[in-house]
Amino acid sequence: MERALLVSLKVLAIDIPLLAVLGGGLGWLLARHDFKGRELLSLLVQLPIVLPPSVLGLYLLFVLGGVPFLREAGLLFAFPATVLGALVPSLPIMVQAARAAFSGVDRTLEEAALTLGRGRWEVFRRVTLPLSRRMLLVGLALSSARALGDFGVTLMVAGNIPGRTQTLPLYIYGQVESLNFARANAAALLLVGVGIGSLWLVRRMEAGSHERLA
Repeated sequence: MERALLVSLKVLAIDIPLLAVLGGGLGWLLARHDFKGRELLSLLVQLPIVLPPSVLGLYLLFVLGGVPFLREAGLLFAFPATVLGALVPSLPIMVQAARAAFSGVDRTLEEAALTLGRGRWEVFRRVTLPLSRRMLLVGLALSSARALGDFGVTLMVAGNIPGRTQTLPLYIYGQVESLNFARANAAALLLVGVGIGSLWLVRRMEAGSHERLA
């Protein structure tokens, strides 16, 4: 289980910053900008939520294997595919949270800061980001937990190679296939603990937000 845990931690170490940057950026774009194709982009971003993991994994498999430079890069059935397989289904959660967070910021506060001579980046850093921080952290916690627990997409594009692409969910699958239920249960309890911890963190942040409003 230690090797599978290490692979999962490596995946999270890469996916968490990607979720923050890509998810936060897309959420900001959808919340604050009106452009042609905005609704189509929103639909495509949210599509992984409703697609079965097998379908999502299949199309991702076609992309990684069909696009010449991606195929030549050797991403399939390697660690990068594990990172991508966990990222794709968890990204919509972060996008939705970021979109809600940035939409909920009072624009008049930002405009007031701009009239005081502050630059847009400084206004974002000192006004927008602090006001949206709690919701962004909620989205990051939930999307990270989803990335850690991905099974179907990762299995389709990365396989189940111990020490290379085998994450904790895939380790559980392998142990159940081998009838090693004790080991499978130990790994499952670890994931359950992470899930409970993520939900507890979300509830604490939501409670803190309600206290501030009161």
